[in-house]
Amino acid sequence: MTHPFLDLPPLGAERFAAIEDGVARLLDTRQDVLITQGEALLPLEGAIRAAAGPGTVALNVITGPYGQTFGDWLRDAGATVHDLAVPFHTAVTAGRIREAFAEHPEIDFVSLVHAEAATGNTNPVAEIGEAVREQGALFYLDAVASVGAEPVLPDVWGVDLCVIGAQKAMGGPAGVSAISVSERAWARMAANPNAPRRSYLSLLDWKERWIDAGRKALPHAPAQLEMLALQACLERIESEGLETVMARHRRAARAARDGALALGGGLEPYVYEERDAAPVATTLRAPSGVAASDLVARALESDPALPLAAGGGALAKEMIRVNHYGRDATPGAVQGSLAALGAALAELGVPVDPAAARRAVENAWR
Repeated sequence: MTHPFLDLPPLGAERFAAIEDGVARLLDTRQDVLITQGEALLPLEGAIRAAAGPGTVALNVITGPYGQTFGDWLRDAGATVHDLAVPFHTAVTAGRIREAFAEHPEIDFVSLVHAEAATGNTNPVAEIGEAVREQGALFYLDAVASVGAEPVLPDVWGVDLCVIGAQKAMGGPAGVSAISVSERAWARMAANPNAPRRSYLSLLDWKERWIDAGRKALPHAPAQLEMLALQACLERIESEGLETVMARHRRAARAARDGALALGGGLEPYVYEERDAAPVATTLRAPSGVAASDLVARALESDPALPLAAGGGALAKEMIRVNHYGRDATPGAVQGSLAALGAALAELGVPVDPAAARRAVENAWR
């Protein structure tokens, strides 16, 4: 039996390195880039445990659930952590970051999520990066959701550890991820006696056995199918043009936001200000008296493939997510999602205006 996914020739070091170079071009970075063989939680956790430990004083910004997770990892690593939490319907500002630095001048590590797909907000990393540089702190950024939907520029922004995943706006696989690492981040890891070694979480092992060895021999067999999918994803983005891909996501976000307001029925954007709304996904607040999870379940009955989801955890009652990323950053995906939500609201006796929503979506794509 033959199958296109089976009996493939081995993925060699040269091709693996070429795919890493493609990631570096996507990020416009001259930093070292590692492709890690697992979902993005692998380098996200590995970077924190490598670069932070006893003696580290961290500012952990919380604008959604991933920020909360990073704080837990930092504490587990032995760091002193100062959390800066802002409401999930907004974004943090560089001013708030500077206030935290003034209150705790010993901060030497900053962790931030660029865009929180789970809550629909995005943070102004360029401005925050300037504040972090002034402080001289190491800057760790989760750009898993933002890459492909908005600019991600580690070198320009002064990001020392920038983690990306391909499964959202890039429209690629979930089984591999990547991280760009600055020289001073490597130095911080090397000086940390608690940094993971001889471990799947170890970035230093990869550096020594792969980067420092000239990327000539892979330390272990790569996840071949995921690597090939990542290569195809990068090639598709280069072919379409990154600016074009990002523009599609911006239009999708504007269409979802404008269309939801035009639809009515009590739906409204969860993120108050459009400038704080992430282009990767639009979150909506469910009408009063209607559980978001019930409304989404009813909407998906017409088409389970629609990019709709209820919020996670406590947000399941109030938040609806339109996940217009990757292949779903299209007017059809947004239109279909709003039409299904409108039909579900109408079944509940809530008055809506589907025609107005359709016109708003169309206007946003002109």
